Amino acid sequence: MSVTIVKPSTALERAFLAMVDDFAKLDAGNAEFYAEAKADFEMYVQRLLDEERGVNLRDGFVPCTHRWLVEVGGAVVATTRLRHNIDTPFLASDGGHIGYDVSPSWRGRGYGHRALDAALVQARHLKINRVLLVADESNAASRAVIERQGGELESIAFSDVWRQPVCRYWIRVRRNDG
Repeated sequence: MSVTIVKPSTALERAFLAMVDDFAKLDAGNAEFYAEAKADFEMYVQRLLDEERGVNLRDGFVPCTHRWLVEVGGAVVATTRLRHNIDTPFLASDGGHIGYDVSPSWRGRGYGHRALDAALVQARHLKINRVLLVADESNAASRAVIERQGGELESIAFSDVWRQPVCRYWIRVRRNDG
């Protein structure tokens, strides 16, 4: 697997929108998350870049680093989000520091591990020592990714936001001492 981790860019519009179409066909629930990209891609990318700098944040949002995983052929295969803090009720209970999505046609190939690893690298750069991840209890693949990266299960509880049981995991961010 040869993948590059990149900042959001308008140069990747076609590849990113192909990923969004893949979600629409095979995982419609998650496709909604990217509706803004389909409506106005340039504005969407600017919003993601602004979030990283902590400017023009929407109500209830915190600074957030977004990265895209691009396969050697140019396909955007996954996205990752690292929220710089979880200082809102939603993030502290149901959102967590890190979120990642793997395009449905690219699942089962290790991209979830690469996406989570990319977010953990960003957490290390920002000197975040511990990160919270929240995964649906029924999402065995995501839970396995989190556990493989050292995730320690804190609890499993019903989420009023997601309307299903979710697992709360904490990962200690390894220092880059070398």
